[in-house]
Amino acid sequence: MENGIALSPNELVRYLKKSPSEFTRDDVIRFIEARNIQMINFRYPAEDGKLKVLNFVPYSREHLVSILSTGERVDGSSLFSYVEPGASDLYVIPRFRTAFVNPFSKVPALDILCSYYNNKGLPLENSPEHILRKAYSRFREKTGLNFRAFGELEFYIKSETNSLYPLTGQKGYHQSLPFSKYEELRVRALDLCAKAGCRIKYGHCEVGSFSAGGFDYEQHEIEFLPVEIDEAAEQLMIAKWILRVLGYEYGVEISFAPKITIGMAGSGMHVHMMLERNGKNVMVEDGKLSNTAKKMIAGILDLAGALTAFGNTIPTSYLRLVPDQEAPTNICWGDRNRSVLVRVPLGWLGVTNMIKDANPLEDFDITSFPAKQSIELRSPDGSADIYLLFAGLVVAALHGLEMEDATTIAEKYYVDYNIFRDKNEKNTVLRSLPSSCHESASALMNKRDVFEKDGIFPAGLTDYICNRLKSFNDSELRKELKTNEDVMRLVDKYLHCG
Repeated sequence: MENGIALSPNELVRYLKKSPSEFTRDDVIRFIEARNIQMINFRYPAEDGKLKVLNFVPYSREHLVSILSTGERVDGSSLFSYVEPGASDLYVIPRFRTAFVNPFSKVPALDILCSYYNNKGLPLENSPEHILRKAYSRFREKTGLNFRAFGELEFYIKSETNSLYPLTGQKGYHQSLPFSKYEELRVRALDLCAKAGCRIKYGHCEVGSFSAGGFDYEQHEIEFLPVEIDEAAEQLMIAKWILRVLGYEYGVEISFAPKITIGMAGSGMHVHMMLERNGKNVMVEDGKLSNTAKKMIAGILDLAGALTAFGNTIPTSYLRLVPDQEAPTNICWGDRNRSVLVRVPLGWLGVTNMIKDANPLEDFDITSFPAKQSIELRSPDGSADIYLLFAGLVVAALHGLEMEDATTIAEKYYVDYNIFRDKNEKNTVLRSLPSSCHESASALMNKRDVFEKDGIFPAGLTDYICNRLKSFNDSELRKELKTNEDVMRLVDKYLHCG
């Protein structure tokens, strides 16, 4: 851990010489005083999925202590439509482990993510962040396992067309300067996210690239490293905020929208997951995918349709979930297969000689490194309510671990072929993902008892989500969109979702 502290990009970690999970109020105050921090920013997600902010200017040490000890009041009815105006006051209380130095503020500022509490000082039951905390607490209590996750955040950068080194349609994968115009923006985002406490795996250009209507559209991706699932949600929230502010600085639009136009790659938000016991990855056993992993997959497949209610929340989500666009349409899983819903990516199992082959002077065994095997859900997109989606995945994993016939179900829905191109009799037994918000709502209603078990998802919230999804009236949307102009009008409406 000593090396982790010394090398951490997070300034608080280096100064306090402890991990964020150990931060206390007095630690934060000590850092504020030492670094002459002049402003405190509370940040918290609202119903639209975006981080809101409340700015404080502490005028004394006593004032600073009060801010960090008691939080502040906010108008809940302006943040969540299901909070009644007649009793709308909520408290926002800082979570000290999330503190980071604001990378944009001209005034030295410290930002901290917050949780919502009601007038009785209890967590707001409908708060997505609290629902994730409840789900994860129950999961650990019942299984003794830790749930680690990370997201792949895909996004488009929209800018005025640059005729130098023009974009090549759908050939952007891992492109670099000068053919990728905004590599510098992405690299800055990686640096700032890391300094804000995010664990970054890598960043790169993605497949999507095209020019249309005087604009360039360039697709990028940032992928994170596995952390506890509640921290994984925070990473994505912070990263989306940082990217949008950078876009504003560069004079370009950053969009996490699931679809930009017909025929071009959409943007997903794939989620990788792994379970651990006492720090050991339990997704593998004897060099193969474990039964625990297969049960987890079975639970996710069983609830897959319902999970779209949290992970695919706008009409254009379902323009992405179509064949031959590297997005899933059927409920199945497979190894290294990008046509399936749940993919088992390469996990470095049984391959130990690559580094020596590339570097003949090296002679060490990579089996001494912790197992990296994960499973990847490929349906979610940038419109997702990140906290509710992750809570739903925790519920689904526990559901699978408790299902008596989970491994049989997993075997039934395993495929080892491209479901879009290869004919196979198994295709007839594969269920389809919802094709609209309306179908997504029906799928959630059919499985609501699983999510509401033990009071994890409040029943009123389930009703609210389903009613909102149905309000889009998009059952026949794919038929109604007759021209690309129709699609672009819809895309523009949801360009800044999530």
